Amino acid sequence: MKHPLKRFFKKIKLEIFFLFLALLLFLGGTALFWVSSFKIPDLNSIQTRTVAQSTKIYDRTGQVLLYDIFQGAKRITVPFTQISRNLKNATVAIEDAEFYNHGGIKITSIFRAVFANILSGSYGQGGSTITQQVVKNSLLTTEKTITRKLKEWVLSLKLEKVLTKDQILELYLNENPYGGSLYGVEEACQSFFGKKSQDVTLAEAAYIAALPQAPTYYSPYGNNRQKLEERKNLVLSKMLENKFITSAEYTQAKTELVLFKPQEKTGIKAPHFVTYIKQYLEDKYGQKALLERGFKVTTTLDYELQTKAEALVKKYALQNQKTFNAENAALVVEDPKTGQILTMVGSRDYFDKEIDGNFNVTLAHRQPGSTFKPFVYATAFNKGYTPDTVLFDVATEFQSSCDPKGIPLDATTKPEDCYMPENYDGLYRGPISLRQALAQSINIPAIKTLYLAGIKDSLRTAKDLGINSLGDANTYGLTLVLGGGEVSLLDMVSAYGVFANSGTKNKPVGILKVEDRAGTILEEYTKNSEAVLAENTALEISDILSDDKARQPAYGPHSMLYFDNRAVAVKTGTTNDYKDAWIIGYTPSLVVGAWAGNNNNRPMEKKVAGQIVAPLWNAFMQEALKTVPVENFKKPAEIRSDLKPILRGFWQGNETYFIDTMSGRLATTLTPLETKKEIAKTNIHSLLFWVNKNDPLGAVPDFPGQDSQFNNWEYAVQEWLKLNPQNLNYPPTLTDNIHTPEMAPRINILYPTPETLLSRQNKVFVQNRISSIFTISKIELYINGDYINSTSLPPYSLTFNPSELDNLGVVNDLKVVVYDTVFNRTEASITFRLAD
Repeated sequence: MKHPLKRFFKKIKLEIFFLFLALLLFLGGTALFWVSSFKIPDLNSIQTRTVAQSTKIYDRTGQVLLYDIFQGAKRITVPFTQISRNLKNATVAIEDAEFYNHGGIKITSIFRAVFANILSGSYGQGGSTITQQVVKNSLLTTEKTITRKLKEWVLSLKLEKVLTKDQILELYLNENPYGGSLYGVEEACQSFFGKKSQDVTLAEAAYIAALPQAPTYYSPYGNNRQKLEERKNLVLSKMLENKFITSAEYTQAKTELVLFKPQEKTGIKAPHFVTYIKQYLEDKYGQKALLERGFKVTTTLDYELQTKAEALVKKYALQNQKTFNAENAALVVEDPKTGQILTMVGSRDYFDKEIDGNFNVTLAHRQPGSTFKPFVYATAFNKGYTPDTVLFDVATEFQSSCDPKGIPLDATTKPEDCYMPENYDGLYRGPISLRQALAQSINIPAIKTLYLAGIKDSLRTAKDLGINSLGDANTYGLTLVLGGGEVSLLDMVSAYGVFANSGTKNKPVGILKVEDRAGTILEEYTKNSEAVLAENTALEISDILSDDKARQPAYGPHSMLYFDNRAVAVKTGTTNDYKDAWIIGYTPSLVVGAWAGNNNNRPMEKKVAGQIVAPLWNAFMQEALKTVPVENFKKPAEIRSDLKPILRGFWQGNETYFIDTMSGRLATTLTPLETKKEIAKTNIHSLLFWVNKNDPLGAVPDFPGQDSQFNNWEYAVQEWLKLNPQNLNYPPTLTDNIHTPEMAPRINILYPTPETLLSRQNKVFVQNRISSIFTISKIELYINGDYINSTSLPPYSLTFNPSELDNLGVVNDLKVVVYDTVFNRTEASITFRLAD
C-alpha cells in the first residue's frame, strides 16, 4: 500500500511543478511581449518636438494676458561637436557621472530609489540617468507611477541600442529647458553670456549645468542667486571629483567673476508677480506640465491697480533716490477678506539691472522696524492689558544683571550687555497709555509691553497671524518689538489682514483658477478662513491705528496717514540702522504695505518712514480707496469697569474713589453719573508693583521685587517723580451735599388728575407746580413708559394729543421728570382715565 501512495504524491508534486513552470513562462512571455511592443520614435521626431500648448497666466478678469510662459520658445540646435567640452563634462558630472559606463539605467540607483520610495511611501525618487531624462522628457508623461517608470527603464535600454552616447547627450543638451523660453545650451549661453556654447568658460559652463534641476529657482534673475552660486560650485566639485578638471582649473573657475546679460523685456506684465506665480506652478505641477499641458491660469491680480502701483513705485523711488539715498521701493496689496493678492510690485523696475530690479523685495526677509509692534500689543491685550493701561516712558535699564543706572552688577556682565534704549526722538513722556504709545510708536513703552506680553507668546501671535520666518524665541531679546527679526513684506501685509478682518486669517493666495487645455479645472480658489485672534483684540488694534488724535503728537494733525471721511488704520516702521522704511495700512477691505530702501542694504538718510515711504503709500491709497466701499471698523468693547484701576489707566495708584465734581466731595449713591468722577489715591509705582505680568487679572503681587525687571522699572519711575512731583489725591471726608433729597427739585402734577376723564380727540395740557433751589434745566413727559416730549423753556409746558398715541388704554400712567442744572432729578406720576 505504501508504494502506490508514494507514487500518487510524487505525481501530484510533478503536476504542481509543471503548472508553476507554465505560469512562469506565460507571465514571462507576456512581459517580453509587452516590453517588445515599446516603440522608439526616430531621432528626427525627438529633435523636432515642439511645445504646442504653453501655459498662459492672466489677471483676475481672465482677459489680460500677463505672460505666456513659453511664448516664442527659443531653441538653437547645434551639433555635438560645436558644444564646449566643459559644458558636456559639467552636465555629465552633475547629472550622471557614470553616463558613459552604463547601458541606459543604473541598477544601484534604481535600488536606492526603490528603497527610498518604500520608506517615504511615494514615487518621488527616480534614480534617473541622462538617458532616462531624455526618454522621460521626450516620450513619456510626467505621472509618477510604477508602470511609467518601468517603461522609462525599458525605453532607456532600447534607446541606448539605437543611439550612441554622444547622440543621447546631444539630445539632452539641445532639448533641456534652462529657464523661461530658453531651450538648449546654445540658446542659454547666448541669452545669459552673449556667447556661443562652444565659447563659454569653465565657470560659465558650470552655471549652465547648474540650472536644469530647477530653472526658475536657480535663475540668475531671481531671488535665489546665492543658491545658484552654491550649485555652480557643486558642479565644479563634481567635475574635479570625476577628474574632468584639474585642481588649478577648479580654483580659478570657483573664483571667476561671471557677468550675466540683463534679462530681456519681452512679453511680460507684472513680472515680479508672474515670477512668483510661475514658481508656485513649477513646484506643484512640474516644468514639463507647464510646457505641454496648455494651462490657463487666472490669477488674483488686479491689473488696473497693478499699473498704478508700478508707476507710483517708480516715481517715488526715483525721488527718494535723490532726497533720501533710497533707490528702490516695493508695494503689496491684499484683500483681507479673501487673502487674494491684488498687486505685487517687487522693485521700481524689474529690468533695471543696476538696482537688481528683478529681485522681488516683497518676498525678501528684512527687519520690519516698528511695524512689528502691533503683534506685541495684541498679545498684551489678549492677556488682559488694555489700551488705557499706562506705562512710564522714562529712561529704563532692561538688563536685569545691570543696576538701574546701566552698570553691571557682577563681573560676568559686560558694560555693553546693559540695555537702556532711547526713543527715536530722544524724548521721554512720562506716563503714557498703551493706545498713545502704539499710535505714536514710542520705543520704551513698547519694550515694556513686550516684557509683559512675553517674547514667546508674542512670536506665537505673529506666527498665528502668518509670520513664519522668525524661528525660535530663544534667539530674540526685548529688541524684537523694535523689529529685530526678519520678515517679508508679503507676510506682514497678510498678517495685518487679520487685524483688518476682525481676527480671521486668510492665507495669501495668487491664483483663482488653473485649467488644462481641455478646460478641466485642476485647482480653484476656495475661501479657507481661520479665526486666529480674539475679535476684540483685533478691533482694539484697528481702533488705535486709525486714531488720528492719538498719533498727532508724533505725526501732527491730518498727516500722510490720515484720509478724510475714511477709517484707515496704519503703522510705520524704520529700522535702527535706517536700511529699511516700512508702512502698512488697511481698511476692512484692503491692506496695502510699502517698503523703501536699497537692495544692497546701504543705509538711507536718517529719516523716519513717515517721510520716506509714507508719500508713496498715501498716493497709492488715494487711488485704491476709490475701488472699495466706505467701511468703518467695528468698535471694540468698552473696557470693563471691574478691572484693576491700574489696568484702566489710573497710573497714580491702584486704589480709587469717586467724587462729585460739583461739590468736590465724596460721591454718594445719589450723585448722578454726570458729576461722578473716579480718582486714584496717590500711590505712584511702576505697573509691576501692582501686576503680576504672568497673571495681570489676578491679585496684586505680595512681593513685586521677585520680578527680575521690577527694581529697574521702579527706580526709573521714582526718579521721574522727583523731577515731576504730583498732587496728592486722598478721599474727602465730607460727602456730596448738592445731590441730596433736600436739594432736589419738587414737582406736583396739577392736571390731569386721577379723577380726570380725558377725551381721545382733545389735546391735553399737562400743568405742573415746580420749585427748585437750582435752575430747572429740562422737563420730560412719559405716557405708559414711552417718552413723549420735553421742554427746557419756562413755563415748562407739556402737551400731548391722545389721538396720536397708540399705547393708550382706559387707565394710563403719566410721568413728569424734572432736572436741574446740577443734574439733580425728581419725578412725579399720576394715572388718568380715557373715555372710549
